[in-house]
Amino acid sequence: MFGYVTPYKMELKIKDYEKFKAYYCGLCRSIKHNIGNIPRIFLNYDMTFLAILLDSLEDGRQIYTKKRCVLHPMKKKIILKDNTSLKYAAFCNISLTYFKLLDDTNDDMSIKSKILSSYLRSYLSSMPEDFKKNFQIINDKLQNLYKLEKNLENRSIDLLAHPFGELTGFILSSSKKDTVKNDLYFLGYNLGKWIYIIDALDDLNTDMSHGKFNAINHCFNSENLHFEEFSKRIETRIDFILGTCAAQCMNAFKALPVKRNEELLYNIIQYGLLDKMDKVFRRGVYKDEKSI
Repeated sequence: MFGYVTPYKMELKIKDYEKFKAYYCGLCRSIKHNIGNIPRIFLNYDMTFLAILLDSLEDGRQIYTKKRCVLHPMKKKIILKDNTSLKYAAFCNISLTYFKLLDDTNDDMSIKSKILSSYLRSYLSSMPEDFKKNFQIINDKLQNLYKLEKNLENRSIDLLAHPFGELTGFILSSSKKDTVKNDLYFLGYNLGKWIYIIDALDDLNTDMSHGKFNAINHCFNSENLHFEEFSKRIETRIDFILGTCAAQCMNAFKALPVKRNEELLYNIIQYGLLDKMDKVFRRGVYKDEKSI
């Protein structure tokens, strides 16, 4: 995942914003206690969403505490105490970061990514036995994605986005064994496709400029148009695809028996995804800004 799944602050209540920060800080401390201190630099907003979603399906009372951290030594932060959902999100966070660094090493010959991936690999040896199977499945699905991207005959965006959809569906659903598993997988599958396509859209200009593979350029730019003309021509179609994936995510979310954080999760899925689309498309107030 790439940090695209975030709340929309303009529609976020203060209490929900504080909850999101508590989960974010809780995930940071979970990485520290269960994996290592330094890997906290790879903390990801998408994995915060994962922790919130899975924890919202659990029974029991949440425990919050106030602690200082290196980045905020003068003021204590409200932090959610470590739990099963945070631990699971922590290992997913570091695993996905590790494979992303490997991909950057292979694609860009990045020395920095090679060093960081080797460094992170040493921490992954501490993962619990029951997560090692997940780690291998994540690897297998990403390898399947890379093979599809290298096959120049694949011109279907659905085909290319499918492995990442499967991966995200697996990550969201693998920790659950009950009736919510299918709905979580469906939510994750559509979210994964959304992430894969919006990431390709966000990188479109850079990838085209450097001659790198980009799924949108590969699947739709049969006339080899320049970025300016191609991006305008393809905007409506990509907007429809992304909007459809986001709508399917919301349909799956509504089917889940959420026990807490419902308004926060609704904000992320309903408004956060659409806001990120506006940023990447540079629409509205983002028209003259760079996407973030």
